[in-house]
Amino acid sequence: MAEPPLKPVLQKPPGYKDPNLTAPPVPRPPARKLILPSPLSQNNKKRRSCCRRFCCFLCLFVLILIVVIVAAGGFLYLWFEPKLPVFHLQSFRISKFNVTDKADGSYLNAKTIGRIEIKNPNEKLSLNYRDIEVVTAAGEGTRIELGSTIVPSFIHSKENTTSWKIETMVSNEIVDGGAGRKLNSGNKTGELVVIVEARTKIGFVLNGRRTPRVKIEVSCGGVSLKRLDGGNTPKCSIHLPRWFL
Repeated sequence: MAEPPLKPVLQKPPGYKDPNLTAPPVPRPPARKLILPSPLSQNNKKRRSCCRRFCCFLCLFVLILIVVIVAAGGFLYLWFEPKLPVFHLQSFRISKFNVTDKADGSYLNAKTIGRIEIKNPNEKLSLNYRDIEVVTAAGEGTRIELGSTIVPSFIHSKENTTSWKIETMVSNEIVDGGAGRKLNSGNKTGELVVIVEARTKIGFVLNGRRTPRVKIEVSCGGVSLKRLDGGNTPKCSIHLPRWFL
């Protein structure tokens, strides 16, 4: 007996789900671990906060200190009214002036005696002078130095006038022959122009307390011997460091 023909297998449509099959469980995402701040990070934050507060306090303190110093300095300046001394070239005389011509050049031998008057105009402050280096010279255009000397340091009392005696000499100083003879002629006629320059440091003194000294340069002269002999006492100029002006 012949077997019956096989029935064709039916194909499942796309997307068909068998109701007898159970769906696999959906995996859950892992739970996040709560990260707590460590004690070390908290300490670092506290340190940074303390540093900021300290820096702000330090800046404020420095600012207040600067304002107090400036105010105190202004008050002291207005109260004491510090003034620089006043210099005058009182006299100048050349006791010896010789220019000798030799085969190898011209040589100068000279001696000078001068006097500078100094006045302290301060009513409440004395002046403290360091050792004073004084240089004398002569001539216009061609300048020839006539020697130097040192005046010892001293205290110049308030509202006081004093004077320095300046004695200098130069021996066998080589000079230009023509310039030397011109200076010699000017010395005889009184037309010789003389110059006195001084370098020192001065400070103020109040009740025994001394301020730091400041460098000054004093320039006197640019005047002829004839004018000085006639009673003319030119005022000297004072030069201060640029940072002090």
